[in-house]
Amino acid sequence: MGRESALAETIIVVNDKILVVIPSVRNPAVISDYSRNATYHRFPLSRLFFVVLTEDHVEKSGYQNALRDSGAEGLVLNQTDRDQMLADLHLSSFSDLIPRRSHAETSFGVLYLHLHPEFAFGIFIDDDTAPLPAIDYFGGHVRNLDFRGSVTAVRSESRWTNVLWQSFPRHGLYPRGYPYAAMKTAHIQETEAIDRVVLSQGLWTNIPDLDAVRILMDGDLHGQSRTRLTVEDYQGNFSVPHGCFTTVCSMNLAFARELAPAFYQFKMDDNPWAVGRFDDIWAGVVAKKVIDQQGWAILNGNPLCQHNKAERSTFRDLKAEANGLEANEWLWMEVDGAPLGDGSVMDHSQRIAEQLSRSRFEFLAYSGQLMTRWVELIRRTA
Repeated sequence: MGRESALAETIIVVNDKILVVIPSVRNPAVISDYSRNATYHRFPLSRLFFVVLTEDHVEKSGYQNALRDSGAEGLVLNQTDRDQMLADLHLSSFSDLIPRRSHAETSFGVLYLHLHPEFAFGIFIDDDTAPLPAIDYFGGHVRNLDFRGSVTAVRSESRWTNVLWQSFPRHGLYPRGYPYAAMKTAHIQETEAIDRVVLSQGLWTNIPDLDAVRILMDGDLHGQSRTRLTVEDYQGNFSVPHGCFTTVCSMNLAFARELAPAFYQFKMDDNPWAVGRFDDIWAGVVAKKVIDQQGWAILNGNPLCQHNKAERSTFRDLKAEANGLEANEWLWMEVDGAPLGDGSVMDHSQRIAEQLSRSRFEFLAYSGQLMTRWVELIRRTA
């Protein structure tokens, strides 16, 4: 029996199951924390299937024990496991699309969701987060993806929406990936009717998700900001209207399986320029363009989580971001300029990838070429 067949047999085929993807090398307790939240709020733990993406140097038993002790189903996959899984599916030629020893390994989670139709949708959780006891974490994401009706839509003249807009007068912060050229424009609230939500972005209390430049201005040398966020900094969910973009952070994010072609987590860290920290941001830009084209929506806000950011060198993050900062100012405009027209999510994703492949920025062109192959991978395994 092949490894993929063995893996598939561990999954109960129920079409409302949810794939929970956790990239982690340090915190098996994250499984216990989120499982406990599900149990407390009477969310069926049987609906959740955890896939932990870790590295070969990490002992898997800590995560396996956490799954067992929590009563949760799941797998712990290190790099060797992931390589073998791709080999069993005759997909090794695509393995370079997913970086090694990088947060952008979450692309493997998108692929896993795509390969397993028993899952209704996927959720990304970072291992330095924790659910807030009073908030029904999984139920919140399910309600968002099921939402139909009117909601507050927030835009700005720069065509960017700051997800921290609700408490901006207090802290003045912009999240990681927010273009510097889009700052300092007023946000406008409108009402929007929504028929289908395909991306649910939960936000965060405690440590905000900032880039290294902003942390140096509002924090320390260990990646920690001075400003902290609380539940009171948020006043309900909001959407980002058609034609506007926003930062999408994968630390607390639910996404529909239909988005797989458009949701490539761009190859960071493990690339010739050593660019890092834009994987989820750029995936969100592409996804938002496709979401608009399909007439779908993104909701931001609840369920909140607590971001207990692990300490690390602010200057190391700055080094990873530096070579991508200028490209980040232009990427969204190149994505926005892709001629989409009619077609499927696959078609739109292909056209965006081709547009990026022609970029004057070497790293964007490189990223577009990788995304072109990502779409081919998704198409081949559809």
